[in-house]
Amino acid sequence: MSTEAAELAVDTEPETEAVVQTFGLTKVYGTTAAVDHMDLRVSRGAVYGLIGPNGAGKTTTFSILATLLAPTSGAADVCGFDPMVEPYEVRRVLGYMPDAFGLYDDIRVAEYLDFFASAYRLPAGQRKSVVPDLLELVELSHKADEYVESLSRGMKQRLGLARALIHDPEVLILDEPASGLDPRARQEFRELVLELQRMGKTLVISSHILPELQQMCSHIGVLEGGRLLAEGSPEDILSKIGTGRSYRVKLASPGSEAQALEVLEARELVSGAACESGLCEFVLAGGDDQAADVLAALTAAGIRISEFAETKTDLEDLFLKITGGGDDEPAA
Repeated sequence: MSTEAAELAVDTEPETEAVVQTFGLTKVYGTTAAVDHMDLRVSRGAVYGLIGPNGAGKTTTFSILATLLAPTSGAADVCGFDPMVEPYEVRRVLGYMPDAFGLYDDIRVAEYLDFFASAYRLPAGQRKSVVPDLLELVELSHKADEYVESLSRGMKQRLGLARALIHDPEVLILDEPASGLDPRARQEFRELVLELQRMGKTLVISSHILPELQQMCSHIGVLEGGRLLAEGSPEDILSKIGTGRSYRVKLASPGSEAQALEVLEARELVSGAACESGLCEFVLAGGDDQAADVLAALTAAGIRISEFAETKTDLEDLFLKITGGGDDEPAA
């Protein structure tokens, strides 16, 4: 592990109640460690994004937490229950939406949810209110009497989320929930995730797309080769590894490149500033407040701005920085 990763692994935030934890969690297949001594901690009410390339161990971790797979060693805890010792208790407090989940054909949307509500032993009277409420939450009320097979992929994802919510769990685990969705469907799903957080749910979400998690997660864990290399808020991870947040500024004032560069270079948290042909680019080690300060400094200097926008950091750059070159092979 690189020095940057070791520093990020230390949690400096005030201690809050953890609802999902792992302790030296390990899963070995033959000679390959799919999960390698993972110590994970997810606080109540967080939207925790587990990011890593395909084969990093995300799905294996989720399968263990969801009581579907036994670890080789180590332990896990979900809301105070051990997934291996108390699987039924875990299933009562956990909703799991796998990356690939089965949706039955020849069944209507409302009937589909009613079936799973019955499987969770919800009384018939309760099911009559729960199913419509969930359909409203995921904006599928208008599809209640349609067949599941007729839904678009985005609608099927939302139906899968409704299924995971059918028993009102405290914790939701969503494995690549936005995979294969178009931009509009991704935006709708992000809004739904944030609404669930406002409802008091704790969410653990996996993805291999960093910008996707940046927009909805309060915390991020970086996973590679089965090892958790770094944890923290998206801004903390990007700033502490020296990558920061990249910005692009289009200048509306002709010939103001030199003046804009001078303003940018005078800002303490700005690095890598360059201005040419009416365009400035720089890296900012800070959040939205610091970005607003930079914009205010440019306009206060009389520089007219036509566009001020953040450019997203590539996942590949993040991994190369954290892993010190990416020499480690990912787990299967």
